[in-house]
Amino acid sequence: MSSNLVSSPNMKLEVVVFSVSDVDRAKAFYEKLGWRLDIDIAAGDYHNVHMTPPNSDTSIIFGKGVTLNNPGSVQNLVLAVDDLDVARENLIVRGVNVSEIFHYAGGPFNNAVENPRVSGRDPEGRSYFSFASFEDPDGNLWLLQEITTRFPGRLWDSPQTDVATLAALLRETAEHHDHYEKTHGEHHWWDWYAPYLNARQNGSSSEDAAAAADRYMKEAFLVLSR
Repeated sequence: MSSNLVSSPNMKLEVVVFSVSDVDRAKAFYEKLGWRLDIDIAAGDYHNVHMTPPNSDTSIIFGKGVTLNNPGSVQNLVLAVDDLDVARENLIVRGVNVSEIFHYAGGPFNNAVENPRVSGRDPEGRSYFSFASFEDPDGNLWLLQEITTRFPGRLWDSPQTDVATLAALLRETAEHHDHYEKTHGEHHWWDWYAPYLNARQNGSSSEDAAAAADRYMKEAFLVLSR
């Protein structure tokens, strides 16, 4: 029987646990990235630090006594970003040594070919195919993977937004759109609302959502003006 026909309980990837050689140094590194500190517990030979990337449902745990001692053993921890250039620049500003953007010669995560990384974005501009990477002080490797559109079937059903929450979000959208409307030419308000609401419902801050809406309007104008 296909597993798709069997009702399954929710199973969400909650946390990734790995070792570091210096807990305070690792904590300072991830705080520099702007990650949220959730837990920092120390007792004798045990030190547990729990942190979460911005808007992520999955967290990391590292410390002393939380795993077998093997620092730097984690490879290809993947962070999904919707704009690789913006994410990369944000890390560089924070003092992180980030690789240039690259794609895989044999397709995403294919390290079985000779010289698997090819400089530059995916030539076809495909979602999932462009990357950048960085390491923490222990050599644990992180990948930034640009995902602009998810493949069909890659999104779980989202709960409906209740009316009160939706009303508050629409009011917020109107307030941010007011600034755009006063500084730009004639346009349809719904063209700005749509990308703003979409970004907010996908976890972006109001500032990032407004920037996404502005970019959408700029790109739409360029298409129309051709």
